Amino acid sequence: MRNGDRRRSALRRIGVALGDRSYPVVLGTGSLAQAGPEIARRTGAGLAVIVSVPAVARRYAPALERSLRSAGLRVRRIVVPDGDRTKRLEVVERLYGRLLALGGDRGTTLVALGGGMVGDLTGFTAATFLRGVPFVQVPTTVLAMVDASVGGKVGVNLPQGKNLVGAFHQPRLVWIDLATLQSLPRRQRSAGFAEVVKAGALWDAGFFARLERDAEALMALDPGRLVPALGRAIAIKAEIVSQDEREAGPRMLLNLGHTLAHGVETLTGYRSVLHGEAVAMGMVYAARRSEELGLAPGGTAQRIEELLRRFGLPTELPRFPRDAYLAALGVDKKKRDGRIRYVVLRRIGRAETVPLTAARILPPGSVEGPRRGRRGSA
Repeated sequence: MRNGDRRRSALRRIGVALGDRSYPVVLGTGSLAQAGPEIARRTGAGLAVIVSVPAVARRYAPALERSLRSAGLRVRRIVVPDGDRTKRLEVVERLYGRLLALGGDRGTTLVALGGGMVGDLTGFTAATFLRGVPFVQVPTTVLAMVDASVGGKVGVNLPQGKNLVGAFHQPRLVWIDLATLQSLPRRQRSAGFAEVVKAGALWDAGFFARLERDAEALMALDPGRLVPALGRAIAIKAEIVSQDEREAGPRMLLNLGHTLAHGVETLTGYRSVLHGEAVAMGMVYAARRSEELGLAPGGTAQRIEELLRRFGLPTELPRFPRDAYLAALGVDKKKRDGRIRYVVLRRIGRAETVPLTAARILPPGSVEGPRRGRRGSA
């Protein structure tokens, strides 16, 4: 990075406490060239294989490769197509072949450089190649920084639904360079803030109020507000994951908005709706349903919807037939004995799960009636 020394910020560390699987999330600005030594130390690898998508690899892989080589690692790069449709088993199989051709062994670490799709795909490949090799997350989108890169949930999609094949495989390190957000398209930036809003909505009412105060400054990537906001969102997820690594209790709250979001992504073929956009739609629906069930006070959904619109996010579910949504919910990973552990709100800052059938989540008329509201302006 030109003038990199002047633009670098001090590194901030947030711990994910999981016993011998603990690791830090390291935040900085202009810090990509500093990642190599810590990756080498935390993985003990001799070979680092960077997995990325074309645009991200062209812009950011060279600096990361130089840093890894300076730390004594051999470095190779694998580039996969962009888009969530790449998250499938056929691509994982191709990655296995490439890794073997590169001489990959248990002294190899995979480095996910990119957004959430790259992190999920790379992490799942790392979890299953040779029964598990270390990997590192280097997220370059807001969504990946605050959500996908933290917590060790990795996986790929099946035609029937999102993330139906996966594993828990914790990274050895999450390295975040906030300067990479400068090249992020505005729509991708908006999509990531859905997960930031989600963190406040389910866990921290004070943080949610700060987002209401600072939404426009955050969209403009104002560093004075961005660093503490992303840091708090990451800390919330780290706190929850540290309590419940395998999603047996509190970690299920992180699925706020995701039950319907995964249905939207499945029904749209992972093409027209970004993950964060689908989460925004699902979150507003969950807040409305919480009010309708008498669980949340009136006005809860309105606050969430208004804030998401300020981040330029859509808030209405696409108008697919109710039967199509019910079919998509039929393969939800959180289903037990015919009921889904659906995340509802009690108020801003407090969420819980309730067991509901898909039909109770989506009563007649819930997705086929007239639209309310509109997509936020981008």
